[in-house]
Amino acid sequence: MNRLDRNFYQARTEEVARKLLGKKLVRRYTDDVLTGIIVETEAYFGQDDPPSHASSGKTRRSKIMWGTPGLAYIYFIYGMYYMLNVVTEAEGTPGAVLIRALKPLSGLETMQINRKTKTVGKLTNGPGKLTQALSIARNENREDLVKSDKMWIEEGTTYKDKQIKHSARIGVSSGKERQLRFFVGENEFVSGHSPSK
Repeated sequence: MNRLDRNFYQARTEEVARKLLGKKLVRRYTDDVLTGIIVETEAYFGQDDPPSHASSGKTRRSKIMWGTPGLAYIYFIYGMYYMLNVVTEAEGTPGAVLIRALKPLSGLETMQINRKTKTVGKLTNGPGKLTQALSIARNENREDLVKSDKMWIEEGTTYKDKQIKHSARIGVSSGKERQLRFFVGENEFVSGHSPSK
């Protein structure tokens, strides 16, 4: 196991978002190990970034974004979905990367049960789907991905520069001019892609 260390997350949020592509997310769940390759991310900054939870300053929910790099920041949206983020930047500077999609590797049967679908292409092709598939919820908020035995990120696949694309973040009403969504082009597990299997 080659787990990512604290220094990896302590870098500029945009850089971390791009470098997370190809890394492997690992989740120990009951007696199973669920894993997937990260194929889509989004970067969020501080008060100069309106879509970010940190844009209005520290709140009970968002103060973790100023905290220790490498912590999991998990929040609930639309009364339905949990979103998995990783805290970035040096402590005291707000930043987080949203993990938007995974290419599933192991634990597929458990993911299918968790997601109530047999279609592999629909298991983890979106931020709410991947947390359902890996059973990531409020209990995992503030989990230290550098030290945890429940969830972490390690080295995985290396994608070439030409395979990595960027765009505006999805579902934001402001800050659309910022190209802070990073994804592996033509990968069937990127959100919005029509799954073929």
